[in-house]
Amino acid sequence: MEMRLQYTSILRISKLALVLMLFSVFQSTQLFGQDDEEKDIKQDKHKKENKDNGKIAATDKKADVVKYRRSSLHTMIIEDNKLPQGDLILATFNEAEFPDKYNNHTTGAKSFKLHDYYVKGQTASKKDQNNYAPSIDNYLNKNKIANQIVAKWFNRSDSGTFDMSLISERGLYDASAQDISLASRTERGEAMLADAGEGLIGNTFVVVNYSKFVENEPIARAIRETAYAVVEDQSADSPIRMLAEKGADRLYEKTKDGYSVWTTAYLYQLEWNDSIASVFYQDLWNDASAPNPARVEAFDNSDLFHLNLLGYQKAKSIITGLGSNAQNKEMIIKNATLKSINSVYNKLQKKFEPFRTKTPLFSIDPMGAKIGLKEGLEGGERYEVLEKQIDANGKVRWKRKGELKVDKKKIWNNLYSAGEEALDEDGKPIKIDESLEFTHFKGKGRYYRGMLLRQIN
Repeated sequence: MEMRLQYTSILRISKLALVLMLFSVFQSTQLFGQDDEEKDIKQDKHKKENKDNGKIAATDKKADVVKYRRSSLHTMIIEDNKLPQGDLILATFNEAEFPDKYNNHTTGAKSFKLHDYYVKGQTASKKDQNNYAPSIDNYLNKNKIANQIVAKWFNRSDSGTFDMSLISERGLYDASAQDISLASRTERGEAMLADAGEGLIGNTFVVVNYSKFVENEPIARAIRETAYAVVEDQSADSPIRMLAEKGADRLYEKTKDGYSVWTTAYLYQLEWNDSIASVFYQDLWNDASAPNPARVEAFDNSDLFHLNLLGYQKAKSIITGLGSNAQNKEMIIKNATLKSINSVYNKLQKKFEPFRTKTPLFSIDPMGAKIGLKEGLEGGERYEVLEKQIDANGKVRWKRKGELKVDKKKIWNNLYSAGEEALDEDGKPIKIDESLEFTHFKGKGRYYRGMLLRQIN
């Protein structure tokens, strides 16, 4: 009998420990987008750039900040009428500042309704039950978003004619040198067109976000009630019951406030290569000097262009502390939404090398750049230092000149906007080093302001 009572007590304590562990997991997943998925322990291997071919014609070392060609981006969000606070999340997304490390290549609508393009039975497995890639593909294909992206690159007019003005602007070319008719007759023009395709058009991305809103209190309450149920058969003055309920109450109070936003971001890249470019210039190009209505229709109906899914990443932002930032529910949700989206963008950059951005070297003494906690820096990240060079044919190349590492003691806290109170996960004010205006890096080399940094791990 005594053995049975001991066994029962051990079993009850084990159940309680499991419940409290769930509390701990829930509580420990705090601000700034902790990953929903298992962390990828494999780091990207360091890849050196290929040696330059051809004679280097120019390197602008005297420029205060070297201009560089950024990747281009179109961002979208999926509307789901079934999700609570969906309208507020949509409004927050539409009002958010565009990521300043990319060219704004917004093309047409920035959102679509899930039920209009939902692919029934789309999930491949229970593990991947929230994969909406098939529905996104359905939307992208039916609306020919890839065609729209290409049309914007070539500044397509209402009459369907193209020009090279945007490519000249983003490629930092002389506009006259990019004239399509000249390009067809000169080696230099052809080389610059190939360079534009390789370094500009092919580096165009679409990120489609799907965000879910969850209120913390119901989850915290449910876990507390489960803890209560485990010991409900104990007497009111039982030490086990008193300890369990006290612990459950304490954890409930710590985790009940605030809201959470789960975001999944799907990353697509425009497919552009020499074969596609050749067909486009030969069969679909419509010059303003000789407009051709047949080519307008041919481009509209063409299936030449595609967006390829590179993959997706998940992140969450849990705001448990309210503080002065949380004067109303709407602002809490907005903050959580923005932090969740920022976090998932950072994860996309770390996971997918083509999506990684270049960051100008802002300071030399000390070495530093205008990136920080908002970009997910934790300290120790390695960046290669790149120098812009232009070969004899006018093609832009980036030559690796060295490597720098983020100083974990001097990371710029750029998570909070002006006037917003900085809080920790429990809603308590935190002190920010106001003297840090950028993140510091460790390393040596003959660098100059305006050279570019690109993360390599």
